[in-house]
Amino acid sequence: IAAALDTWARGPEALPPPREPRTPVLPVEGERNVLITSALPYVNNVPHLGNIIGCVLSADTFARYCRGRGWNTLFVCGTDEYGTATETRALQEGLSPRELCDRYHQVHADVYAWFQISFDHFGRTTTPQQTRIAQDIFQRLQARGFVLQDTLEQLRCGACGRYLADRFVEGTCPNCGFAEARGDQCDQCGKLINAVELQNPQCKLCRGVPVVTPTQHLFLDLPKLEGRLEAWLERTWATGEWTPNARHITRSWLRDGLRPRCITRDLTWGTPVPLDGFRDKV
Repeated sequence: IAAALDTWARGPEALPPPREPRTPVLPVEGERNVLITSALPYVNNVPHLGNIIGCVLSADTFARYCRGRGWNTLFVCGTDEYGTATETRALQEGLSPRELCDRYHQVHADVYAWFQISFDHFGRTTTPQQTRIAQDIFQRLQARGFVLQDTLEQLRCGACGRYLADRFVEGTCPNCGFAEARGDQCDQCGKLINAVELQNPQCKLCRGVPVVTPTQHLFLDLPKLEGRLEAWLERTWATGEWTPNARHITRSWLRDGLRPRCITRDLTWGTPVPLDGFRDKV
């Protein structure tokens, strides 16, 4: 505070010269390099003030502060474009998922530009570079034995010839009896639901009756990492700046034991799985 008051009293001439912007922004040896990311906004709607305030504005403020300090700063964001929500919205609007993403990515970019959010790069998750990076991460995990196979039971629509992701299913909530519950959550009682638990399920695409069918999926073998993770956490908790809430949540996960995490989906709109036997999944 004393240093801030002193600088304020001496006026603008006491400030260091502004940093000349570089393109692209890359780390510089011997300098303070700051990478700032904000949560990726989902691309199937028009952003509103809540998205601006809760997602990008605080990161933008911090990025401006860092640049004002003369630090080498890179502020990045982009639209999150893969997944079930995009497929669902594309069907509603009569577009392909790619056409939908192209439309809403431009809407998002225009809105943030109007608010003068100072991204150094505003990208998207559907680029060839993103695919190469994601598949490289997968292949390195696979080579090191951190990926395993297991069977899941999912609803499959015979008329559509596809497994149904949770948002493609509606039915009666097993908890409260609401007749229009989604395959992931009931909007009436708020309970999270596994789609196979729905009573009287219906395919949202054709209104046919799906059947519970086993299908193979790939899982991240988190239990294999548990010992090393606990040792790393003990070191970083002693030296890092973890918030009490972050420590509490992490401890609760470890206390209950880590479980394998499914990392594949029966969709067409996503990063292709580069493994024989799973190339129909993303």
